[in-house]
Order: sequence, then C-alpha cells, then structure tokens
Amino acid sequence: MAETVLVVDDEVDLVETLSFNLQQAGYATRTATNGKQALQTLASPPRPDLVILDLMLPDMSGNDICKHLRSDPATRELPVIMLTARGDEIDRVLGLELGADDYVVKPFSVRELLLRVKAVLRRGTSPEGAAGTRSFGCLKLDTDAHRIWVEGEEITLTALEFRLVTTLLDRKGRVQSREGLLEEVWHMPAELTTRTVDTHVKRLRQKLKAAGPYIQTVRGVGYRFVDHPDKLD
Repeated sequence: MAETVLVVDDEVDLVETLSFNLQQAGYATRTATNGKQALQTLASPPRPDLVILDLMLPDMSGNDICKHLRSDPATRELPVIMLTARGDEIDRVLGLELGADDYVVKPFSVRELLLRVKAVLRRGTSPEGAAGTRSFGCLKLDTDAHRIWVEGEEITLTALEFRLVTTLLDRKGRVQSREGLLEEVWHMPAELTTRTVDTHVKRLRQKLKAAGPYIQTVRGVGYRFVDHPDKLD
C-alpha cells in the first residue's frame, strides 16, 4: 500500500502541483487548504504517513498545528515537513522546536521536496546496531524505548533528533562531516545545499542542556561527539 502524504497549504495551485508530483512518485495524497480542514483530515482514518505543512494558513499557524500534533499521543510520531515563505532562522528553529522534522523555504525545487519526503519516511528508529540502555557522562539513553535523560531529567526529542544524537554517540571521537550526516541521518543526497544539519545540531545542544557541550563543532568540517565526557576541548 502506498504511503500517504497530507499536503496543507492555502495556495490551491501549489497543493495541486505537489499532489500531482507526489502521486507520480508513488505516494497517495490527501489535501487541506486551512488548519481546520487539516485537523479534520488528521482525525479521520486513514491517518497519513507524513504531513507537508504550510506555516502561514488563513485560520491558524502551522506551528500551532504542529504543536497540537506533538501533544497528542496518537500523532506524536507523525513526521512533519514545514513549508513556508519565511526563511529566517528564528522561524526554522521555532518549527523544529515544536517538533517539525524538516523545514523547506519557498520558492523550492519540487525535486528537492520529494527527496526530503522520501528521506523522512525512510528514517529508521535508531542507527544500525544500537540497542538497549547506554550511559555517557551525564547522558543516559534507551534506544529501544527512544528515551533520553540528562542528569536524571528526561528530555523530549523528536525522532530525528534522537537519531542524530545516537549517530554521533556511536561514533564518538570521530568527526562527522555535514555531508555525511545529511546522508546518514537525513538520507538526503550530500550535494543538496542546506543548513538543516546546523540548525538541528544547534537546537539539539540546547535541548541536551548539560550534555550539549558533548557535541563539538569542528570548524569547516562538521561535528563530533567527545570521546570522553571529561575531555572537553
């Protein structure tokens, strides 16, 4: 059965264009042109496998819808790609903070959006070979349950953020390039020009609080997880 993508945007022409291209790529589609329609669609089966969500809707913001999805246990893990004409970093960070899995700024390439849809739907739950409960300094994570604690306090991460931190932890001490992370965590071609990795790492550090410094920037290359919690360069 084809995976279903819900396209939510008040630009009817854009909704039709995306629906056509998604269907050509093998996906089933559902559509909504405002927030009320989107919530009604999400409440009626079958639930979509991914939502492409415009930030600026006529009756409510996409951020409010994303927040609603993340607060409902039934839709908490539903992947969301934000679609918007607003490209300021503060908008991207807010969307990611509320639980969006990716952020695409208009105008955009339909091909790139399709690659992002494919990437989000392909993401596994954890890096290959990772299982069980592990501890590293003040950080503790349960890869089977997708739960993480810092200094005993449970931290809420999106599925992508959890995959990112476990990928870095599994390769602690080794530098991971942005291009490599884009392919490994996002499953996107490395040649795509995107600041997605930097934006996610910045937000992930903030969420990890005392464990945030474990993720180090290697200027001009990428990121690495410290090889020992007591060795912070």
